[in-house]
Amino acid sequence: MPAGAPSAVEIVAATPVERQEEVLTDGALDFLAALHRRFTPSRDELMAQRTERRAEIARTSTIGFLPTTAHVRDGDWTVADCPPALEDRRVEITGPTDRKMTINACNSGAKVWLADFEDASAPTWENVVGGQLNLIAAYERTIDFTDESSGKSYKLGPAEQMPAVVMRPRGWHLDERHLRVDGEQVPGALVDFGLYFFHNAQRLLDMGKGPYFYLPKLESHLEARLWNEIFVFAQDYCGVPQGSVRATVLIETITAAYEMEEILYELRDHASGLNAGRWDYLFSIVKNFRDAGPSFVLPDRNAVTMTAPFMRAYTELLVRTCHKRGAHAIGGMAAQIPNRRDPEANEKAFAKVRADKDREAADGFDGSWVAHPDLVPVAQESFDAVLGDRPNQKDRLREDVEVTAEELIDVASTDAVPTYAGLRNAVQVGTRYIEAWLRGSGAVAIFGLMEDAATAEISRSQIWQWVNAGVVLRDAPEGELRVTPELVRRVADEDLAELRAELGDETFEAGEWQRAHELLLRVALDEKYEPFLTLPAYELLG
Repeated sequence: MPAGAPSAVEIVAATPVERQEEVLTDGALDFLAALHRRFTPSRDELMAQRTERRAEIARTSTIGFLPTTAHVRDGDWTVADCPPALEDRRVEITGPTDRKMTINACNSGAKVWLADFEDASAPTWENVVGGQLNLIAAYERTIDFTDESSGKSYKLGPAEQMPAVVMRPRGWHLDERHLRVDGEQVPGALVDFGLYFFHNAQRLLDMGKGPYFYLPKLESHLEARLWNEIFVFAQDYCGVPQGSVRATVLIETITAAYEMEEILYELRDHASGLNAGRWDYLFSIVKNFRDAGPSFVLPDRNAVTMTAPFMRAYTELLVRTCHKRGAHAIGGMAAQIPNRRDPEANEKAFAKVRADKDREAADGFDGSWVAHPDLVPVAQESFDAVLGDRPNQKDRLREDVEVTAEELIDVASTDAVPTYAGLRNAVQVGTRYIEAWLRGSGAVAIFGLMEDAATAEISRSQIWQWVNAGVVLRDAPEGELRVTPELVRRVADEDLAELRAELGDETFEAGEWQRAHELLLRVALDEKYEPFLTLPAYELLG
């Protein structure tokens, strides 16, 4: 495009964010237009393939490793060498890219910060653009923050202590309604990736790091192939060396679990590792096998621990796959929130995190996630005990691991059942999370845990599954109760009334409680299952 020509991107119905022109430059918008025109048609084809694959699972109630890619699984190959900045990933902190979290994450002592534009961030225009501004300011070391309520100020610590930043764009299914090219909404993934890459790729390389990404919600190796094509194009377009990008893929869908090696293979020149994303993984199992009968009915979400046989199979296979191919295996989230005012509750939270991270380190993971800075030293202690001075344990090949296709979906072996308490918790957590999301907050403290969009997805999906499977709860106050739409509405109405009484009418009305209540019931009870609750929720987002 000639210099000075108008951008091909149209900004639609977006209340301007202060200094947004620093992010939405003509050059950056031209890059987004190029990404959209070249890659959105392929994205659209892959979304159609998701629908076809789900229909096949519904027809057969099973899934397996792909016979057409056996040569990849049997081949002798490894991913690209790891850049120095990502060799040691023993503790990663996750969180949205608001100013306070940006500073706290950079000062946390973690080796990596997952800077999240996805499940921990509601995609308001302010969050989409403001998050980009905050990351640029962090790299330029110009960011600060003062909490108006407490007067506390936050500033960056020493530059040498800043973690490597691994940015997570939105999933393929979400479009950005405020940006259009040729009249079409641009996929949110391309917006988040494109703006970040355009402004920071060279800057990060100059800092001795690079443009690193977490790729969420992939459902096949073909989706990984598309990302690889985007990386190649972006590096050429922006004039940075091929191979500068490194991507870690979240294995958080059941279909991706059967294609771990193929996903790494497609990204092999840009791959860094795989991550075990627990809640989205459970959500994906429910979504894909929601009508496959009693053997696929999941019990209460909090009862499905990482020691359940099908979850063990998933994580063991992930470590085996990563180390076989020279990639990092990153463990799941420790969502507990420390309570500094309650030493007993604090120690219980620490004990749960310690047990989780001890298990992951012993299983061969190279690092893991925490959601709060106070948990960084707890997780680090677990991995220090196993790693010592080594940056990782990729040399531990786990050749003892053999996982069958059936073991990955052996939900029936889980030693727990659905309960009335679990139904109430699903309603409570779902409503509270959606309410905060509609106000623009994607990372929300609920009942002592840091929750993100995957929380609401598993909550509403379990309700949908229990209703449609006619699950009977044997611990209900009135005795045995079948889960019906009427029961769910009664529980949700009772919870809403309790919230109003607790908050008071004025605070209740000032929030998004009624809309959150209605949306939860809609996505939990509609006969047609909504693939992602964030799609209808986005229509309600201010």
